[in-house]
Amino acid sequence: MAGKLIIFSAPSGSGKSTIITYLLTRGLNLAFSISATSRPPRGTEQHGVEYFFLSSDEFRERIERGEFLEFEEVYQDRFYGTLKEQVEKQLEAGQNVVFDVDVVGGCNIKAHYGDRALSLFIQPPSIEELRKRLESRGTDSPEVIASRVAKAEYELGFASKFDCVIVNDDLEKAKQEAFEAIAQFLEAN
Repeated sequence: MAGKLIIFSAPSGSGKSTIITYLLTRGLNLAFSISATSRPPRGTEQHGVEYFFLSSDEFRERIERGEFLEFEEVYQDRFYGTLKEQVEKQLEAGQNVVFDVDVVGGCNIKAHYGDRALSLFIQPPSIEELRKRLESRGTDSPEVIASRVAKAEYELGFASKFDCVIVNDDLEKAKQEAFEAIAQFLEAN
């Protein structure tokens, strides 16, 4: 039986990656969709593991060839996208594919797959809490943090377009809410 799609979107720093990592260990037959990006690797990230790292030019070439299910130029020359071929292979193998995408990408995947997809929006408790989380990471400059916070304010306007909104004011509670929503979705025909 073909798999289903689980879409996660959230402003940077909302905790979606932490929640997804937790869910991948919970016996839901979830397989992570590895996105492509034109940003450089962070820390120990590896090509084909966390992301497919492409140059901006290569990313644009693949867009022109129609190889993406969704893509977005999130910041200038900073692309993120989902390769169609990989997703289709995973679905045909019966895997339930998890996406960690920006809000526009999440809306695009949901529109493409309809009821085969469950879209979840992870919301920070507040913009100030989000700023604190980004600063505590220690990975971005003050300018990048300011840009991410400004983008978060825009992204929060998309929450109502998602099937389920989870406010991450308590990580354990947010993990459980996400697990329950996904388990219920996967059990439905």
